[in-house]
Amino acid sequence: MIRSELVAIVAEQNPHLTVRDVEAIVTTIFDEIADALAEGRRVELRGFGAFSTRAREARTGRNPRTGTAVEVDAKRVPYFKPGKELREKLNA
Repeated sequence: MIRSELVAIVAEQNPHLTVRDVEAIVTTIFDEIADALAEGRRVELRGFGAFSTRAREARTGRNPRTGTAVEVDAKRVPYFKPGKELREKLNA
């Protein structure tokens, strides 16, 4: 599912909201999740899952074209852990 599909489904289920309002709501939710992760906080949506970040250490990688060694800096990457209800729904 892509963002426009999500907006269309939410707008269809909530006819009292305009598509523009739904787009603003979806964008705000995604922006708030991204901002919280950028600040190093954890975001938990009960029944769905939790978003957090994980640290990746610096390492030496390889350029796939040339095979030469390339230094890869340390970084933080997003991580998602599904909630119990989501796991149960997937495995039902």
